Amino acid sequence: MRNEVGLSLFGAIAFLVIVLALATVWLFITSPVTVVTAVSEGEISPLVRDIADLLLRALEGLLKYL
Repeated sequence: MRNEVGLSLFGAIAFLVIVLALATVWLFITSPVTVVTAVSEGEISPLVRDIADLLLRALEGLLKYL
């Protein structure tokens, strides 16, 4: 049972990391100015805000589909 919990936790963390990485890549492709500005100025709030907005829109689309 302990091994199953570890694998489940690892799977959940891996899924979250993959989703965040894909959202960042998508944001870099669709809005490169935001990403470059965030990296050059060291201010990540616009980047985090845009990633959160992107994930929210994706979730809305998924829930609308279901």
